[in-house]
Amino acid sequence: MKRRLLLTFLVGSGISPALPSSGKTKKQSPYDEKRLLEQNKRIQRENNAPDEFPNFVREGFTVKVVTSDNFVTRDSGLILRDIEVGKGDCPKAGQQVTFHYVGYNESGRRIDSTYLQGSPAKVRLGTNALIPGFEEGIKDMKPGGKRRIIIPPELGPPVGPSTFFSSKQFEVFDIELVSIQDCTRRTIGFYSDVVCS
Repeated sequence: MKRRLLLTFLVGSGISPALPSSGKTKKQSPYDEKRLLEQNKRIQRENNAPDEFPNFVREGFTVKVVTSDNFVTRDSGLILRDIEVGKGDCPKAGQQVTFHYVGYNESGRRIDSTYLQGSPAKVRLGTNALIPGFEEGIKDMKPGGKRRIIIPPELGPPVGPSTFFSSKQFEVFDIELVSIQDCTRRTIGFYSDVVCS
């Protein structure tokens, strides 16, 4: 009776006594890196991601890219790994590059592939025809070379409803540089174009 009276007095006067807690506490952080890496690997296996595919650990708005030691990070933020180094000269601005690629999102799902389309892509370098990270990744390759590049959002494509890219997503591309062609401007009367051979 005395305890009940004391408790009523303390609560009524605004002084709350410290009562023991019997609730469960969360032992595992929702951003536990090991748990997130295992979850990413499981999703990548389900998406048939290629070997040595990078992992992406998201904590709020920050993303940590986890790769093997074979990858190099450039000052721009582009991450790359040469699978096979080609032979010959690297392409220069104005030259046309012919290449195959397979594009993946962070979960390892294939989003595009020239192999499935049946023909390689052809683009002139230095004409803003490629996203900045892709052009940086291909401009120092040699014909016959194969490379995996991880493009951060800052070097990625524009985002929006007309593209298949999501904002703040890293994109992964496997590139095979097939050939390099020189290009010249051809003018016939009032008509002008660029011919690459």
